[in-house]
Amino acid sequence: MARPIEYDEAEVLARALEQFWREGYEASSVNKLLDCCGINRGTLYNSFTDKNTFFKIVINHYNETLDRQIAASLKNPGLGTWESITAFFDETVVNVPVRQRNLGCLLVNSLCSNVNYDGEIKRVLRASLNRMRKALFERLREARAKGKLKKDLDEYLAADILMNALYGIRVNSRNGKSARQLKSIAKHAITSLKK
Repeated sequence: MARPIEYDEAEVLARALEQFWREGYEASSVNKLLDCCGINRGTLYNSFTDKNTFFKIVINHYNETLDRQIAASLKNPGLGTWESITAFFDETVVNVPVRQRNLGCLLVNSLCSNVNYDGEIKRVLRASLNRMRKALFERLREARAKGKLKKDLDEYLAADILMNALYGIRVNSRNGKSARQLKSIAKHAITSLKK
């Protein structure tokens, strides 16, 4: 009778997340994943199927954190429109630990890396980024309804502007900009949309 697989799944996912985040999908070889996660090849394939599937599982794990950040900011009914958007940038970039902030964004890093993802991985990454855009869009639609969004903007374009700012801020965070500098960039992007 085969022995049951013994490992802490949360710990394995956290370690794999950091590996993919730090070095990217392509540079994270199966051997690197095995070493950083402290599991053997059989466990990887029995529990996670293959590297592509493991990466998708890690992205879903990353999305759990993203969902908590969105809930605390953009979906927080106690915050006004612009407060919630500012809180979102604080939650996702400014107030994260320095080590994590210096890694940038797993989603942005993954989209920018030169890899030949399968179609499913592209869909997973795009869906993850779209959950942020959708939450921003909802708050911006609220701003439009209250007359607090610049007249020459609609909520679609405003959401794209904020997503573009977020991508740039994440790249700047990876490039070593301080939390204060990142907050200033976010504040300027947000202010540029206000009426």
